[in-house]
Amino acid sequence: MDERVKFRLYRLSVWCGAVVMIAFAVAFSGVGNLYPPPSPTADAQAIAGFLAENRTGILSAVVIMGIFAPFFYPFAVVTSLQMCRIEGGWGLLSMVQLTTAVVAPTGWIYPLAVLATAVYRPGRDPQLMLLLSDQYWLTYVGVAVIFVVNVWVIGLAALVDRRPEPVFPRWFGYLNFALGVVLLPGVFVYLFTEGPLAWDGLFTTYLPSAAFLVWKILMIYVLLRAVNSEEREALAKAS
Repeated sequence: MDERVKFRLYRLSVWCGAVVMIAFAVAFSGVGNLYPPPSPTADAQAIAGFLAENRTGILSAVVIMGIFAPFFYPFAVVTSLQMCRIEGGWGLLSMVQLTTAVVAPTGWIYPLAVLATAVYRPGRDPQLMLLLSDQYWLTYVGVAVIFVVNVWVIGLAALVDRRPEPVFPRWFGYLNFALGVVLLPGVFVYLFTEGPLAWDGLFTTYLPSAAFLVWKILMIYVLLRAVNSEEREALAKAS
C-alpha cells in the first residue's frame, strides 16, 4: 500500500471515533430520550408509560447505533496500531486494548435492542416492560466497567513509552487512569436502587458520561497527533 494512502486511512479511522460520539449523543439523548434515566424505584405503570411515550425514538435509536456503532472498530484498531509503536509490535497492552474495545459497540447496541424488545409490540404487559427496562439499565450502566481496563492500558502505554518523541503525551497517561476511576462506580448499580450509586446516580451515569466525552475528544486529538508523528518518521526513513 502507498504510504500516503495508509496514513489517510489511519486519519479516517481516527475520525470514525468522532462519528460514533455524535451518533451516540443523537441516539441516546436526542432521539431515544434516555437521559435523564427513569428512577430505579419507578413502578411498572410509570416505566410502561415512559417507554410507550418514547417508543418511536427508542426503535430509531437502535437503528442509528446499529449503523454507526461499528465505526468504533477502525478507531479501536488505529489505537492499537499506535500502541504497537510503543511495544515494538503487537504486545500485551495493544492486544488488551483491542480485545476490550471490541466489547464497546456490543455494550451500546445490545442493551438498546433489549429496550426495543420492550416497546416493539404496543400494549405489552407493563410487568414485562419493567423487567426489560431493568435489564437495559443494569446492562448498559453496569457492564460498562469493562471499558475501564481499556482506558487504563492506554494510560499505561503512555507512561511506559521511552521513545524520544512519545506516541502519546505523558499527561494523557495519567489522565486515563483518573478517568478510569470515574468510570468504575457503574458496577455498583446492582447493589443500589437509590442514591448516587443507583443507575440514575451522579457517580454511575452523569460523571461517567462526562468522563467518556472528555476521553473521546482527547483520544481523537492524541491519535491524530500520533498518526502525524508516525507519518513523519516514515517519510524520514524513506528519504
